[in-house]
Amino acid sequence: MITITIDGQPCKAQEGEYVLNIARRNDIFIPALCYLSGCSPTLACRLCIIDVDGKRAYACNAKAKDGMSVISKNEELDSERRAIMQVYDVNHPLECGVCDQSGECELQNYNLELEVDSQNFSIADLHRPIAKWGKIQYDPSLCIVCERCITVCKDKIGEAALKTVPRGGDALEKELKDSMPKDAYAMWNKLQKSLIGPNGEDTLICTQCGECAAVCPVGALVGSDFQYKANAWELKRVPALNPHSSDCTPLYYELRHGSISSPKDKLFRVSNEFHFATLNPAARWGYDFQNCVEKKDEESFNKIVNAIKTKEIKTIKFNSFITNEEVLILNKIKEKYGLKLVNEEARRYQGFLNSYAKASGSTLYSATAKDISESKFTISVGTALKTDAPNLGYALNNALKINKSSALYFHPLKDPIIKGYHKNILTIPHAIGKEEAVLWWVLSKFAKELPQDIQDEINKYKYTTTKEVEESVRESVKEVVVDESGESKEVTKVVVNKVIKKVEIEGNKLWEMMGVEDFEDEVNSLLKDELTISLIAGEDLYTHPRASSLAKLLGLIARYASVKVMLIPPQTNTLGVALISTLDKECDGKVLGYNEKGDFTISALGNGDLDMPSLNQQEGTFVSFDKKVMPTYAALKYGGYSLNDIANALEIKAKYTVSYTSTLPEKKGFKKIEFDQLDYYFENDGTSKHGYELNVETVEASDEVDSLKVLKWDEGESIYFANPVHQFSPFTNKAHQLNEAGALYVSSSWLEKRALADGSMVKIVKDGVEPLIIKTKLDPFIDGEIAYLPSFDTKIGAKRFFNPYRFATVSIEGVKDE
Repeated sequence: MITITIDGQPCKAQEGEYVLNIARRNDIFIPALCYLSGCSPTLACRLCIIDVDGKRAYACNAKAKDGMSVISKNEELDSERRAIMQVYDVNHPLECGVCDQSGECELQNYNLELEVDSQNFSIADLHRPIAKWGKIQYDPSLCIVCERCITVCKDKIGEAALKTVPRGGDALEKELKDSMPKDAYAMWNKLQKSLIGPNGEDTLICTQCGECAAVCPVGALVGSDFQYKANAWELKRVPALNPHSSDCTPLYYELRHGSISSPKDKLFRVSNEFHFATLNPAARWGYDFQNCVEKKDEESFNKIVNAIKTKEIKTIKFNSFITNEEVLILNKIKEKYGLKLVNEEARRYQGFLNSYAKASGSTLYSATAKDISESKFTISVGTALKTDAPNLGYALNNALKINKSSALYFHPLKDPIIKGYHKNILTIPHAIGKEEAVLWWVLSKFAKELPQDIQDEINKYKYTTTKEVEESVRESVKEVVVDESGESKEVTKVVVNKVIKKVEIEGNKLWEMMGVEDFEDEVNSLLKDELTISLIAGEDLYTHPRASSLAKLLGLIARYASVKVMLIPPQTNTLGVALISTLDKECDGKVLGYNEKGDFTISALGNGDLDMPSLNQQEGTFVSFDKKVMPTYAALKYGGYSLNDIANALEIKAKYTVSYTSTLPEKKGFKKIEFDQLDYYFENDGTSKHGYELNVETVEASDEVDSLKVLKWDEGESIYFANPVHQFSPFTNKAHQLNEAGALYVSSSWLEKRALADGSMVKIVKDGVEPLIIKTKLDPFIDGEIAYLPSFDTKIGAKRFFNPYRFATVSIEGVKDE
């Protein structure tokens, strides 16, 4: 730690940290339009000009040194900033009355902050037509080319889908260079030359996360669906969490009445604290999935309550798109009435966690998204990261771009997005079912001081062999040369000869068992000294036939290799469900399904016997993949019954659902804190103060591990059980901007090999399973020969092909048009 002074205020910092971040952490305001926390500086706006030890610098890329003295504000700096703002205002349309950013526009704010009350510059304008990029619209007449959109796409999202393109504006008069402040002239010169455009395509090809529109300080980039729908100052912001995936990222639902003729509240968009919280496409666009219910269905309510009381219902089946409080209610109903409680996905995860804990010596896994973004080396295995947990993909990309880290990505499904993150990521498309060999390799590569029996198991796969390598050998040779006078003399020269040598190297059969070539040399080239290593593991492992063995291996990796491990919870609150509930393996008798099919169904999708509120209509808590218990709030009213109403009718009494928040099980890491006492904010340095972290305890660890067993895979077409990047469940598919019919998602090479076109009908066949006739749909963000079936469209019934491993062997036949 070092100390610098900013405007006379001493500030502690890490050496090399950017001055702008230090200032923000210490509540010192330095204007900046282009810089985003956690991204590389671009120097695009130059508003953060400062004086550092008597020399001009920019706070966004000035690195702290011990004893540094910074002046951030004086008349000279303010005058330069006002000139820069005047340049931004040149030909900026006076559309504030209709601009979607008006009222939250940073250009407006900085004009007021810097007291810009005149205009000294002018130049002829140029027509710049509006571009429509899918769910995003770009108005170049409003663009100030701050490059935030480019930066966030490159440094956080990892797609680099945008770049600056030529604008074709008039050149500035040469006389201006001498008469204007230096930075203002440089800014104007750039503004006249550049606009934002797609990187390499006429149209924007990306996953449509919408983060570019979120970070835009003006109204240049906006969600097409939101444009001209509402003014910022009319919208009420309700704090909540991403309800669709286990990142549980903080967001705000923004709502107001629909119209004069439709006075009910309506959701218009979601927003996020973009410096610190990045949203995935499902969170950004899939917000209006509420269950519109006006009144209570008393007859259906009583029917279900009586069916539980009379033991007609024997089982409650549910999924993990649910709050912690509701899980606790279900568990209380189970205990009081002797019911079975079934959640297949959470039970698998629960069992995996238990096996991991026994091997790791810790009740929970150790990594967070921040750990991944700060790691020097990351390994991903058992997850199609881009679609399973996009926010962890963002964290991995951020580590590669900003932290100069390296990574290994093991997965059978080829992903060009992840492969394109950085040159320091090695993607290894191993054969299906070989995850166990991958984890044994990780253990053998990074673990130290292993128990002898485990080391003996590892040694079984190591061997030595000889390899021919080419080396450069420097040799001195003498030769006679004749100079200009004709005199001969002997000189010595150094020449480099290439020689082939045989060297003895250590090989590892585990590469062959993965079904790939030996990548040992490529891996070694990525390794650096004093690595901080993280490992991301996902649902492929939890559904694997040898899941328990995989969990033990991960536990040993965490304990003996000092690796921080992340076990991605598959659904929004899978971790909370696994910690709170006592789950049964199979259903018995008549089933009450909660957002699942049953003999009786209560549903937030509006397709059951009794309606329930959706997650955007509820207060409660989730447990995020960062192991934090976080609060979410109700954005929209709901007129029907809730699960707590059913519990009260069953003599399990609580005034509100959130009355259970402080009673969540302390022995599982929860704390006795009332819902209304939970924090919801970010500190200036980005520290999340949303809820609290679960208590993690140390437990007795076991070195027991199973010997490696190679999983055989049947020949035939392989398919995968996954969703496209913008979908997670029937709830995302209910949102109006995401609603679509599911398909068999395929790569261009998959179609080409079978001489099929995008949209061709195919028949999927598997023994003992009802065949499925379905359309193909080209997914430009996958490659290779493995197609995938989704779960978000319940009409498909894709789950029947998977039992329960996420890969399946089927036959696929083309269906001719009739």
